[in-house]
Amino acid sequence: MNENLLTSFTTPMILNQPATIPIILFPVLLIPTSKHIVNNRLVTIQHNLVQLTLKQMMITHNTKGQAWSLMLMSLITFITMTNLLGLLPHSFTPTTQLSMNLAMAIPLWAGTVITGLRFKTKDSLAHFLPQGTPTPLIPMLVMIETTSLLIQPVALAVRLTANITAGHLLMYLTGSAVLALLTTSPFIALLTSTLLMLLTILEIAVALIQAYVFTLLINLYLHNNT
Repeated sequence: MNENLLTSFTTPMILNQPATIPIILFPVLLIPTSKHIVNNRLVTIQHNLVQLTLKQMMITHNTKGQAWSLMLMSLITFITMTNLLGLLPHSFTPTTQLSMNLAMAIPLWAGTVITGLRFKTKDSLAHFLPQGTPTPLIPMLVMIETTSLLIQPVALAVRLTANITAGHLLMYLTGSAVLALLTTSPFIALLTSTLLMLLTILEIAVALIQAYVFTLLINLYLHNNT
């Protein structure tokens, strides 16, 4: 039972080689593009969504922050597509792997911190020691602020991993309950399948929200450092 429960979180293998890289690159193929002067409706909808999201994220940024617009839009698009594709049956969701989420969170977080140290050195260092701190508390506060800064990318990665993993586990358990109840209690199985459909809708919303939250927090760190 435990092996079946965790099967969807194991990296698939193709010819005894991990298929993580092809799976990560696959969402790029699903993004519609157009080489014509007049775009079709799907490309137009995509363009409007990108413009709306970009406007919401960049509205408070200065020129230095706006230079990250392409990076942030690529990030939210990738996480969204990966989360949604992971809801398909017999699929693999890379964002359930903590290692991958850390690989996204740490470089982006480090980039915002380095940007702050480069362009706002005094303000960035001032966050480690609030003004008016008593002298005996200075070492303790510096340690606390340093720890809170270093834990930011870990919190980003763990939040995304936990939400996606919990949703997938809940859907798997509910689906298993539906199959088990089909032969013994069809009426309860029908009610459980209705719950499964509602849970699927909820997971679609969670997939979109978690991609937005992950990118929004990176955007917030960037805003504080530019």
